[in-house]
Amino acid sequence: MNYTLRPLGDHAVVIQLGNSIQQETHEKVKAVTTFFETRTIDWLVEYIPAFTTVTLYYDPIKIIESYKPFQSTLPYKIVCSEIEHILSQLTTLEQSYSRIVDIPVCYGGEFGPDLEDVANHNHMSIEEVIAKHSNGDYLVYMIGFAPGFPYIGGMSPDIATPRRESPRLKIPAGSVGIAGEQTGVYPIETPGGWQLIGRTPLKLFKPNNDDSPSLLKAGDRIRFTPISFEEYKALEEEQ
Repeated sequence: MNYTLRPLGDHAVVIQLGNSIQQETHEKVKAVTTFFETRTIDWLVEYIPAFTTVTLYYDPIKIIESYKPFQSTLPYKIVCSEIEHILSQLTTLEQSYSRIVDIPVCYGGEFGPDLEDVANHNHMSIEEVIAKHSNGDYLVYMIGFAPGFPYIGGMSPDIATPRRESPRLKIPAGSVGIAGEQTGVYPIETPGGWQLIGRTPLKLFKPNNDDSPSLLKAGDRIRFTPISFEEYKALEEEQ
């Protein structure tokens, strides 16, 4: 596994596993995070996966206490040595299981005020945009920006559209948007500049759910399914 290590302040190390957003790099990120997810390491405070990196936050005091013979060595150096040892064990990447999550979307109208702009930008009809968006091969690469916000790759470049020149101050929870060649779903009400094409009645972020506040996680496969306004209201009542 090819990678580089670099410090992030005096409490973190960034493991760089690639330089572009692609599934091969994502599988490496997932393999590394799975390792730390399934093991207890006393010096590890937190790990944060992203598109091409995994950042490890560590407790330098615990590093010093755990590696007394190396007290003259910087904690960063000790952590890097431990990471190199760990990554040497990940010589093969097992094919990981991906959940398939269906996300119903009511496209256009008040839920998708930018749908027509996306269609005009790509010289397509609204129906063609909906068909392209609901037939993508989607993968959740990371969660970020806001609690439970999925960065989803796999959208057809035919409907790629730049962000809005002027971001909105309030975007309703459940709004489905496009930014460049990515699509995503706003889990909570928040400002944002993505082009809004629809909305889902599903709640992507439930802070009171102790097991998993976020509906989606990195590695999930997504299927967007078009629904009517009436279907949206019926599903909304079930949430």
